[in-house]
Amino acid sequence: MLYDRITLSPKEILEKDFPLDTRGYRPQEVDKYLDIIIKDYSNFISLLKQKESEQKELIEENLRLKHENRILKENVEIVKNTDVKITNVDLLRRLSQLEKTVYGEEE
Repeated sequence: MLYDRITLSPKEILEKDFPLDTRGYRPQEVDKYLDIIIKDYSNFISLLKQKESEQKELIEENLRLKHENRILKENVEIVKNTDVKITNVDLLRRLSQLEKTVYGEEE
């Protein structure tokens, strides 16, 4: 993904040889500087991998939460659409009718 855009690897930086010139830089200083670049470059790559892993986890969690949210919304709509509200009076009427059915209609 992001690694396709990176031109050099730490190994390529490490193995780079510069031709010596009579007025060139000191090889020890170039090597020290390249060592710093290699270290930073390696850290950068590991940070990218870590961030990609975190991003993948967050995307999966987001999808899971969206799915859960969708289910909950559907359940809320089902509950909203049911107009049946049971009160104590309704329960007493039903209980009375059940008793009459079970025990007979004695008055």
